[in-house]
Amino acid sequence: MNKNVAVDRDLDPANMLKWYIECGVNETISNSEINWFEENNNIVINQQVNENTSIISKRSQKPAVQPPLTTNKEIIENAEKLAAASTTLDELKAAILSFDGCSLKKTASNTVFSDGNPKSDIMLIGEAPGAEEDRTGKPFVGEAGQLLDKMFAAVNMTRKDDFYVANVLPWRPPGNRKPTEAECNVCLPFLRRHIELFDPKMIILIGGTSASALLNVQTGITKLRGKWLEYSLGEQKIPIMPIFHPAYLLRQPHFKKQTWHDLLSIKEKIGRID
Repeated sequence: MNKNVAVDRDLDPANMLKWYIECGVNETISNSEINWFEENNNIVINQQVNENTSIISKRSQKPAVQPPLTTNKEIIENAEKLAAASTTLDELKAAILSFDGCSLKKTASNTVFSDGNPKSDIMLIGEAPGAEEDRTGKPFVGEAGQLLDKMFAAVNMTRKDDFYVANVLPWRPPGNRKPTEAECNVCLPFLRRHIELFDPKMIILIGGTSASALLNVQTGITKLRGKWLEYSLGEQKIPIMPIFHPAYLLRQPHFKKQTWHDLLSIKEKIGRID
């Protein structure tokens, strides 16, 4: 019995009143006598009932329908407009900084735009910033970036003089996870405009993510690497080659031999372009 009493005390008064009304109760009983023939008492009682009924009515109302969130298509279209309006690399960087259509920006510490020589002819495109890149705001400065510099130094190329580096994504995915296809698609308009403004004579894609995003293919990097392909830039056909990501080479060093052959092919191609 005591258990039932405890449960009754926990009931919400508004819900109890609603239950009474649904059961057909149309009168209230107080501890003191009420003269139902006096008009003033009836007014007070009716006011109390109306107030409680109003509370129940408000609580039972359905929440207002929220407007639909911006679609992914609209986000990409906005990115395309911002990118197209940029006429210089500095303007493009400012456009990316103002863009809020990618959720990665909320968790990143910095927007990582580019590094290297903006007046060179070779453009390297990686995947996304890592922890060190996110901290410093520059691409390829961590352990993988140091290996990248050593790789190209082996064929007498330096970041300072001979090539320029950017990423598909300017923001670090949490935990250095692989970027999703949706995240790449949102950022692709900026990358394509980046290529147009830089106007390279050659593009090197670093890793499978950058290759699949820019070339729009599902082929793995092990089959793509070392093969010369083409990227259409207006009427121009830019030679483009995917290579293994240096982070992958740190985990799988036996693939360095294949990468060395790719670097020799790149150096030879540069000589023919020049």
